[in-house]
Amino acid sequence: MPLTLNDPRMQRIADKVAAAERLTFDDGLLLDEQADLHTLGRLANQVRERHNGNYAWYNTNIHLNPTNVCVYRCRFCAFRADLKDEKAYTFTDDMLRARVLEGRASGATEIHVVGGLHHKKSFDWYLNAIRVIHETCPEIHIKAWTPVEINWFSFITKKPIRWVLEQMIEAGLGSMPGGGAEIFDEEVRRQICEHKADSDVWFDVHRTAHELGLRSNATMLYGHVEQARHRIDHLLRLRALQDQTSGFQTFIPLAFHPENTELANIVKPDIMMDLRMIALSRLMLDNFDHIKAYWIMLGEQTAQLALSYGADDIDGTVVHELIYHDAGAKTPEGMTVDQLHRLIREAGRIPVERDTLYRRVIRRGREWSVGEPVHAQQNA
Repeated sequence: MPLTLNDPRMQRIADKVAAAERLTFDDGLLLDEQADLHTLGRLANQVRERHNGNYAWYNTNIHLNPTNVCVYRCRFCAFRADLKDEKAYTFTDDMLRARVLEGRASGATEIHVVGGLHHKKSFDWYLNAIRVIHETCPEIHIKAWTPVEINWFSFITKKPIRWVLEQMIEAGLGSMPGGGAEIFDEEVRRQICEHKADSDVWFDVHRTAHELGLRSNATMLYGHVEQARHRIDHLLRLRALQDQTSGFQTFIPLAFHPENTELANIVKPDIMMDLRMIALSRLMLDNFDHIKAYWIMLGEQTAQLALSYGADDIDGTVVHELIYHDAGAKTPEGMTVDQLHRLIREAGRIPVERDTLYRRVIRRGREWSVGEPVHAQQNA
């Protein structure tokens, strides 16, 4: 039977949560493997409202994947293509400008840029992509390149990670997404992404980015070959780096989508696991301000429920997302602001538009500006 607060072990954890005390690895393992889901959700909601009151964040953003050609062959990926594949593509400068101008026309405050590691493209091609985006619309914040990409740039240039990031910042990079983390345990990584940058590289890149003043996100890919102990270890490693740098903004648990991958025999995580991962993340990552329910992976209804299970952010309009749709995501390839508002209000929360750095966005027709961050204690 799942454990509720009638069990003394769960009550001890509940007391810790009420006192804002840090949970241990063993606490996390118990919550992941044995806790009643709704009890777990209630505990996570306490922490969620302590951090963010009744607010639910979203942003107006657009995605850009400059190429899907990739030197790596990760077993979980349905997005990548070989150079001569029919579905292979590579953006030109004009295509980059068109996408950014489309974002400006839709009122986007952020462009999210990740893609394949094209073995025929130099570092200057990737650097130029950031420069073209920034010069076309300098008001749009550029969130770009995972540690896997930054590590690839370091490899092909034979330059340190710090140098790569400095070049990107000079070109217009504003922050970094959290992709490429998958699961940090090397035993798991050997099974799903053997040749990809390892966990030490992932942490080195984010640590260096934080030292340079860049804020970043963090992720975890769950629901494939990993076990509970791997998930808890993953969360605690993130918590430890956040203790050191305070550079992470939000954590996004990502459900594995097996369709069109080499792991297609695995059953996709269900809503129960999705909500459990949201709640578990909120409870273990006590030093993260935000937990995101990425609606494009979870679906709109699960994202709504997640706002009561620890999540305070549902991402944004997400126009032109390809990576998860290639892996079988059935959600729309974008959502309007009105739809996001409806989704959030139906969940009983107050929608607040943010920019990438979690400042309130103030709209005046097609123009926008940013205000101060909104804190939970301001919530009436």
